Amino acid sequence: MTPSLFQFSTYLLYTHKNPFSYYPFPTAEMNPDTVATAFVEHYYSTFDTNRAGLASLYQESSMLTFEGQKIQGSSNIVAKLTSLPFQQCKHSITTVDCQPSGPSGGMLVFVSGNLQLAGEQHALKFSQMFHLMPTPQSNFYVLNDIFRLNYA
Repeated sequence: MTPSLFQFSTYLLYTHKNPFSYYPFPTAEMNPDTVATAFVEHYYSTFDTNRAGLASLYQESSMLTFEGQKIQGSSNIVAKLTSLPFQQCKHSITTVDCQPSGPSGGMLVFVSGNLQLAGEQHALKFSQMFHLMPTPQSNFYVLNDIFRLNYA
């Protein structure tokens, strides 16, 4: 079974103070920027290497809007992501912004960046918004995910 992104005891986040030191993945009580950065690094690394591994980040109540198409439920979301018409890609993140969301401890994470597809000369610009919600185990899951390519 693939561990969830927010299995805090197993996921390690690189610290910039010492290139050889690691600490356990942040808990819901940590700084939102730290959580958002760790989430973004994990999400896009997993997307680029094993899209099916993203299933544990979503629940049946989760919804993805991908270029205007609404998809609900973890299995349907992963089916959409794994059926995209390219096998290899590399995300380069430009910005990550986050805000706390409501009294339940949720978090909004807004990402912009470039998506380089294998065999393509020019990268595509994209924006993506995640609404992360806490679980009773002090983890998070993706409740809402909105993705758009940015055309100039």
